[in-house]
Amino acid sequence: MHDQISSNKFKSFALVVLFIALVFGAAWAFSYSLNLGPEGLILALGFAFVSTWGSYWYSDRIVLAISRARPVDKTKEPYLVNLVEGLSIAAGMPQPRAYVIDDPSPNAFATGRNPQNAAIAVTTGLIEKLDRLELEGVVAHELAHIKNYDTLVQTLAAVMAGTIVLMSDWMVRTWLWSGRGRGGQGGGGPQAILAIIALLLLVLSPIFAAIIQMAISRQREYLADAKGALLTRYPDGLASALRKISADPNRLAVANKATESLYIYNPLKNYRKGGGLNALFNTHPPVEERIRRLEAM
Repeated sequence: MHDQISSNKFKSFALVVLFIALVFGAAWAFSYSLNLGPEGLILALGFAFVSTWGSYWYSDRIVLAISRARPVDKTKEPYLVNLVEGLSIAAGMPQPRAYVIDDPSPNAFATGRNPQNAAIAVTTGLIEKLDRLELEGVVAHELAHIKNYDTLVQTLAAVMAGTIVLMSDWMVRTWLWSGRGRGGQGGGGPQAILAIIALLLLVLSPIFAAIIQMAISRQREYLADAKGALLTRYPDGLASALRKISADPNRLAVANKATESLYIYNPLKNYRKGGGLNALFNTHPPVEERIRRLEAM
């Protein structure tokens, strides 16, 4: 189990480093292709920094609002309050705020920039359809996300991916319609090669960003599964919960592309089966593999 956790941590770190390098590469391509010079590079990186800073401070509020999550009612859902409190104490971490989404589809997510400013949201469907041990496994999984700072990593990855897409879209539109790019200035040799590299980087970087973002999400799910099971000391509870959640036919009404990677199971029910390129854009690892790993613990 500890080898699996260490492996997942290393893979996640490597993916984040690669993502940051991609942001710098996209910023350089943006500046070079539009003849903006060093000022353009600073502008692009500054935009990326401001976007990341804003997401760091306000992402939890935005996600909870988008998801229409309400604070837990201690009189109607006392068991959820007690469960979050008890597992937080067992994990040795601050108790996150608990929220409920009124939806029959069973699912849950965690958000927040750090364990001191975090929240867990579960659907009414999750509370109603899972037994005590299964619900405990799901909450432990979400607490693991918070303790591992997965919520911060996933939020920053989403913002960096969005920033790359915006820079790419802006550059391509400007290049095509105003002719400001270096490609329109003539010349050849190294300058022409650099212009081609810049164009390819800006066209392909959104695709690479999406692939890296999804890979980060998948690795963090495996890690949260393992650490959540370590917290409850009963991996079968989470495995059983994943079976029920994945088999439920209801699609979460408030889910969207921006938040799908946060949930314990893809709420859009759009999992791409098969391997190769098709699997690169899945936000979550195959549920069968997650269950297999849990049962092998």
